[in-house]
Amino acid sequence: MVKIGIDMMGGDYAPLEVVKGIQKIKDSTPFLNTNHLVCIGNQEIILKLFEEYQIPLNNISVVHTSQVIDFHDQPTKAFKEKPDSSISVGFKILKENSIDAFISAGNTGAMLVGAKYFLTPIAGILRPTIATLVPKLNGKISILLDVGLNTDCKPEFLNQFATLAQIYATKVLNIKNPTTGLLNIGEEEGKGDSLSQNAYQLLKTNTAISFKGNIEGRDIFTDDTDIIVCDGFVGNIVLKLAESFPIIAEKRNLLEDSFFQRFHYDNYGGTPILGVSKPVIIGHGISNGKAYQNMILLAEQIINSNFCNLIAEKIS
Repeated sequence: MVKIGIDMMGGDYAPLEVVKGIQKIKDSTPFLNTNHLVCIGNQEIILKLFEEYQIPLNNISVVHTSQVIDFHDQPTKAFKEKPDSSISVGFKILKENSIDAFISAGNTGAMLVGAKYFLTPIAGILRPTIATLVPKLNGKISILLDVGLNTDCKPEFLNQFATLAQIYATKVLNIKNPTTGLLNIGEEEGKGDSLSQNAYQLLKTNTAISFKGNIEGRDIFTDDTDIIVCDGFVGNIVLKLAESFPIIAEKRNLLEDSFFQRFHYDNYGGTPILGVSKPVIIGHGISNGKAYQNMILLAEQIINSNFCNLIAEKIS
């Protein structure tokens, strides 16, 4: 039985929206018939909400915590000052193998620090990375990485990001024969700064991927490339730009267009940290019930795919 730990207190609308996500899981999927949710947070508040939303504790348990790492807390300092926070305890029981994956929409910096402090990078990983899913005009999705964890990269990092994304695409997202592109200022091989030029040379000789060359910013949502690689500085700018699309579409009365609807974060839930020894999924701070539902289902996919062990085998 898969055990997924979820931070009930992290996020702007927690724990209410977390409970709504669990309710959606209960009502729409057989997840709780074969899997177990470990809910980490204030027990009194959680149990009261479960009763209000008529969620029985079948394959659900609660681990009580008395503290919360807020968004304004400095991550490293928060782990020392708030050892009984939902994030701290979540990482602790993940490290102890009491859960198989950990989910939180809380303080992103704390989640990244926690993954680094409590978990070990997979042997051979130069830098763990985070990715996001990008909707395409053709109805498909692509993986964009890094989107903020590594703002200062070396060519070797980008090359390894592509390999990690290849495994994620094929084993978790079930994308067959994915192609990889390097986000750059032009399509020609010699374009870009020294990072892009040197990364290009590594990517084109990487036998673990199918490299198709450079792609430009105008092609991010229209090209058929499955994996788009860049450093975290550029990737985060692209991510935040994409997050503005549904807001603009709503103001311009364009949300009926299914393409713009697909940009909404709750369709994808969260993003895994690629390269650490256990599954960790980070959600958006404003996650709603649908987003939490999708985070839980993504965690189940990652665990069942044996994703972390596949990375270890591939990198070694």
